Amino acid sequence: MRPESLYPLFKPLSALKGVGPRLKPALERLAGEHVADLLWLLPSGQVDRRYRPRVAEAQPGRIATLTVRIHQHVAPPSRNRPYRVICGDDTGTMVLTFFHARADYLTRTLPEGEVRVISGLVERYNDELQMTHPDHMVPESELETVLRVEPVYPLTHGVTQKVLSKLVVAALADAPELAEWHDASLMARRTWPSWRTALAQAHGPERADDLDPHAPARQRLAYDELLSNQLALALVRRGMRRAKGHPIQGDGTLRQKVLRALPFTLTGSQETALGEIAADMESDLRMLRLLQGDVGSGKTVVALLAMLAAVEADGQAVLMAPTEILARQHLKTIEPLAKSAGVEVAVLTGREKGKTRAAILDALKDGTVKIVVGTHALFQDEVAFQDLRLAVIDEQHRFGVHQRLELAAKGHAVDVLVMTATPIPRTLMLTAYGDMDVSRLLDKPAGRQPVDTRVMAANKLGAIAEGIARQLDGGARAYWVCPLVEESEKLDLAAAEDRFRQLQGLFGDRVGLVHGRMKGADKDAVMADFKSGKLDVLVATTVIEVGVDVPEATVMVIEHAERFGLAQLHQLRGRIGRGRGASTCLLVYQPPLGEIARKRLKILRETEDGFRIAEEDLKLRGAGELLGTRQSGLPEFRLVDLDAHQDLLAMAARDAQMVLEMDPELKTPRGAALRTLLYLFERDGAIKFLRSG
Repeated sequence: MRPESLYPLFKPLSALKGVGPRLKPALERLAGEHVADLLWLLPSGQVDRRYRPRVAEAQPGRIATLTVRIHQHVAPPSRNRPYRVICGDDTGTMVLTFFHARADYLTRTLPEGEVRVISGLVERYNDELQMTHPDHMVPESELETVLRVEPVYPLTHGVTQKVLSKLVVAALADAPELAEWHDASLMARRTWPSWRTALAQAHGPERADDLDPHAPARQRLAYDELLSNQLALALVRRGMRRAKGHPIQGDGTLRQKVLRALPFTLTGSQETALGEIAADMESDLRMLRLLQGDVGSGKTVVALLAMLAAVEADGQAVLMAPTEILARQHLKTIEPLAKSAGVEVAVLTGREKGKTRAAILDALKDGTVKIVVGTHALFQDEVAFQDLRLAVIDEQHRFGVHQRLELAAKGHAVDVLVMTATPIPRTLMLTAYGDMDVSRLLDKPAGRQPVDTRVMAANKLGAIAEGIARQLDGGARAYWVCPLVEESEKLDLAAAEDRFRQLQGLFGDRVGLVHGRMKGADKDAVMADFKSGKLDVLVATTVIEVGVDVPEATVMVIEHAERFGLAQLHQLRGRIGRGRGASTCLLVYQPPLGEIARKRLKILRETEDGFRIAEEDLKLRGAGELLGTRQSGLPEFRLVDLDAHQDLLAMAARDAQMVLEMDPELKTPRGAALRTLLYLFERDGAIKFLRSG
């Protein structure tokens, strides 16, 4: 149960005065659903309104706060001319200019003959001082509310600075005093303020330095978030370890059959990873291991061999993927190999319905089916196993830690192997997978071709299409990727559809289109046509990023490459170079290219090493963008700048370990405060690992 002290922070945003049905969706898009989410939205800049000259001394180009008398309203002769208000003091006059103004509002706000305080940017136009749309227009009695340093927040369509600032002030008023969860000596050493004071200081920056991630208030808040993250991971790890494992020791017969059926020999790092996994499975502690391998490094084969170890010990295994496309892709790799060992593999996704579904559920329950591959459908209550021993979860970041646990709860002391194709820099491994042991696949399997990566400007699209025509005549197939980002989803989708029609004009019905808004079955049908060779060109948004395997595809065109993160570009490029033909990846950019985008594309030309790419991406973008968090499996931090706060991350990991060694059930006064911290950052799932909570 969330502590009562936090109730005010977890009220919906609509509980704040002024948040109605029109404002609420925009605010939720910007910050989140709760009052607390506004507190985590820190200012990105500031406006100093303390400069208070007389009118004649006001310097153009500066933000000024002036006390003036309103002389006259001058309505415009036509709608496309501005409304003007003449005002001034005893040193001179100035004009306030308003475009598309509502005269009734302005006459009420700025009555002729009255004194008003105005604040905004001073400009000189036609030799007279003017201020266009002042930011503040208030009676003289409210001067002190204007004469301050004002925070500037990131915005979204439909939310203004004024409205957001007002709501943040209301959210701060709701923030309770909470018992301190940090060690007193650390607070003194770092000169950190209390939690509530830190919030007030972070939202009320007085100097430019206060916006720096190293400012004491921001540092303290970042450490709060990091400690909640590390404590939650440490609790999950301990909870998983606490339940004694089921030692799994197969006799190797099924695995040997599969190894003989493989058209290649395992790489050195596949052998090493299998040794580590086998040792974990044979021990009486539960396995919680991450298998990290670049696109095409052979993770699926490692997963299959691990699952067969569970089957040899008369248990069952499950492989869970985030999308239906990826689940069926795994099935295609696994099924023929498993068959060579005499093991049937079932598939369970949202598509399996009626009698088919019922038959699969029965076979899992009575143990007839030993290995099942599926999607979120595997979480459902009616899915029960006879004896689930191993859960393999692919692209873990699409699921939360809690879902990983739900799947593991379908058996007794289930071993968990998590796979990711996203190379994560070592510095960030702690934040996403601090609760796991790690195996890395560093070699590419035999037969993988290097990819020739080139960077081209968008005005060369005609030449690119001609080049593709030549490749298609030689029997090649090509991906053509268009970006799709939430902020401009409609425009991006329209651009992808336009490109599809354009390429159809060139190549006829050899062109297909897939995007995220299509129904699963339609998407799969297009993918199947591309795989079978009915289609030669696949125009796609990034739904092809993970798990599509078409060895004949040797060309990849990525439009607006400058809009993608390095990790995502690397994943997309990994879709080609999977067969015998030479492969080419064309990164097409829209000039002019910014400095960071230029460096990013240069790195992709230089290397195909995913781990180096991930490290470089971190250096280039800082972890602020976290390799494009959505693609990378990293938690979305709100207060942490991982580039600036790396030292705090290591410190939080040590602190979390130490706390649990000294106070395993968080019962001391500091322990109780740390429980509140976990709830504050919505790490509630970890609380259930405390025996008393």
